Amino acid sequence: MTTDELQTLIEDATADYALGDSAMALAKLARAAEACPDSFEAWHALAEVNFSLRHLDAALAAAERAHALQPGDVFINTTLSRVWMERGDKTRAEHFGAQAKMGGWKDQLRQPPGAGGGPGLA
Repeated sequence: MTTDELQTLIEDATADYALGDSAMALAKLARAAEACPDSFEAWHALAEVNFSLRHLDAALAAAERAHALQPGDVFINTTLSRVWMERGDKTRAEHFGAQAKMGGWKDQLRQPPGAGGGPGLA
């Protein structure tokens, strides 16, 4: 599967989910993750759709795969925080929430002054 085909499949799955076809969205995202197991975007989307459907075990498994690929990503750390909170593990939820905050701060510090993300470093 090419990068463009993968991106199209993820976008189609997102559209399916937005239009209420969760089963089709999950099928497409599973196909994307299987075809490209190193695709952070596929795993993260799979985690988010499963989370929204309250499939917490599947959401956690997909989120952990995405996290292994990009552990510093703000959004996957936020997803993991939300999943762990729903599963009742406040300690793990707080850990990933803190990781997301730190990642957000790092992103802000990397932006040049006037880039819309805060003062940056001079």
